[in-house]
Amino acid sequence: MDTTILKSTITCPKCGHKEEEQMPTDACQFFYECKNCKVVIRPKEGDCCVYCSYGTKACPPVQNDMKCCE
Repeated sequence: MDTTILKSTITCPKCGHKEEEQMPTDACQFFYECKNCKVVIRPKEGDCCVYCSYGTKACPPVQNDMKCCE
């Protein structure tokens, strides 16, 4: 049974705005534009995508103990 969660709430590190988003299952998301302040955020050093850095859930490959975005 697949228990991968495909929605994550991203919190903008600049303004604190939160937005629930559908995560892609076939690619990493390296950039995300905040819908409130329009700043473009990128993953923190060592993270593979914006969901792993700023989301409430890690990206699907990381949730499934797989390497992401190689």
